[in-house]
Amino acid sequence: MRIRGGRLPVGRNAADATGRGAPRHSTPGQGPTEGSSTGDSTTGDSASGDGQAAGGRGSAGTGPLASPWGRGAVALLAGALPALAFPAPGLWWFAYGALVPWLLLIRTARSPRRAALDGWIGGIGFVIAVHHWLMPSLHVFIVLLAALLGLLWAPWGLLVSRLLGGSPSAPRAVAAVVVVPSGWLMIELVRSWEGLGGPWGLLGASQWEVAPALRVASVGGVWLVSLLVLAVNTGVALLIAAPAARTTAGVLLVVCALSVTAMWAWAPRPTGDGTVRIAVVQPGVVEGPGSVARRLDRGEELTRSLEGRGVDLVVWGESSIGAGAWQSPETARRLAELSRRVGADLLVNVDARQTDGSGRSGIFKSAVLVGPDGPTGDRYDKMRLVPFGEYVPARSLLGWATSVGKAAGEDRLRGDRQVVMTLPDGDRGLRVGPLVCFESAFPDMSRRLVRDGAQVLVAQSATSTFQDSWAPAQHASLGALRAAENGRPMVHATLTGISAAYGPRGERVGRPLGTDASAAEVFDLPLARGGTLYGRLGDWPVYGALAALAALCAVEGLRALRRPAPEPPGPPARTAHGSPGRPGH
Repeated sequence: MRIRGGRLPVGRNAADATGRGAPRHSTPGQGPTEGSSTGDSTTGDSASGDGQAAGGRGSAGTGPLASPWGRGAVALLAGALPALAFPAPGLWWFAYGALVPWLLLIRTARSPRRAALDGWIGGIGFVIAVHHWLMPSLHVFIVLLAALLGLLWAPWGLLVSRLLGGSPSAPRAVAAVVVVPSGWLMIELVRSWEGLGGPWGLLGASQWEVAPALRVASVGGVWLVSLLVLAVNTGVALLIAAPAARTTAGVLLVVCALSVTAMWAWAPRPTGDGTVRIAVVQPGVVEGPGSVARRLDRGEELTRSLEGRGVDLVVWGESSIGAGAWQSPETARRLAELSRRVGADLLVNVDARQTDGSGRSGIFKSAVLVGPDGPTGDRYDKMRLVPFGEYVPARSLLGWATSVGKAAGEDRLRGDRQVVMTLPDGDRGLRVGPLVCFESAFPDMSRRLVRDGAQVLVAQSATSTFQDSWAPAQHASLGALRAAENGRPMVHATLTGISAAYGPRGERVGRPLGTDASAAEVFDLPLARGGTLYGRLGDWPVYGALAALAALCAVEGLRALRRPAPEPPGPPARTAHGSPGRPGH
């Protein structure tokens, strides 16, 4: 007979396992032995989470995994490994195997509770590793933030244990390669909410410099790239730990490779439509007393160096003009004179108290277009603000955070709409879509600007607080994804680096300005016509992932309905004295 859970009960002999010689009652309050399972979610085969069944004999019973603390440390490290695939380490190829240790660990969990715990602890490691550069600003709050966000991986741990535990059959292996990535994508979707920090550290973003991955992004955005990376990791985990499913796993990996090849060959490509010359002004690190005025002076000096170079637009970084300078009428005069001298409009960024079109007054972060006659009236107010950095959520409760970290002393106000600016350039009328700071991390914002007619995407940023960390490189890399997703060139302009530009296929254009540069750089950007599948269809991979998870829930529900009800307890055992053969004895 089949033994439930795929192993012998600990502490019983063989006779106990078959039901002979074992007591017919259970100890009150005692549940199933840890590691037992109710069966495969798709095929009905045993799906034990026991270390002996899942990871080889003794894999969960010896070494560091035998101790809860040791296992927790391994989970924390395993969850942190994918961070190496992002800039600045930039080991993009590592992303395709970085999750394998974590997956293999979860599948050896002896109980659903342990699998969820492995997912949660690994999620903490992932969040801390990917966002470790926030520590100077958040201090101990980074641990609290990681603990809260890490909870998103607890259900994913259950999912991994359910589909990869035990000895997966071929159908269950197929389900795992589809559903495990879908579960991860739901985590990325929830994390993408602005209030939780926004879509920073999406696994697909690690592939920003890989041409085939950028083609995949043009079909399904960064979401489809994340699904692909997770599918490969799941397939590799099956190859390593599931001998019965190795053939299936190999076939699935080949399917992934063929899918990328098909997208490379047949997905629509943007077609060329001339070029535009855009200059980026990066003043570099300017600190100390009078830094606002000195930064403006340095930006002015670098902009004057562009005279005679035939640029169409000059872009300054985020907060390039501070409160004191913007309130001075002299600033508008100086900017207008620069525009006349260079022969191009300036897209500057103002961090100051202003009044918007609806009459609201407060501190806005605004992209402002300045022409030869001064500010043109084209202005975009930042809509998505950085939690704690630009506003404090529930300030009445969490306002004390300003005394511990570098949280905003006063909340910035949000803009209420995206804006496409048209440059006064004769019949050409170049249309520019501005984004501010980490808005370049949100795929939907870039897509909306392109649908509204933007020919060039421009992101203005300032990461000087994190100058010597991985943050500047990670932020700059997002421009490649946004360009590839929408088939439009993108400029990433910063105060202190890294500033960069990308063509409509996500390819790097020109020479980026590093964090040690104080310079002006000119980029000849190829324009493009036509759209991408992602631009037309939007976030369809997210809906596909939701459908896959819904299908799994439906299968589990049907299995629960078809499972026979437990048999009623039999009649009490009779002794020899009460047997029919010997009445009265």
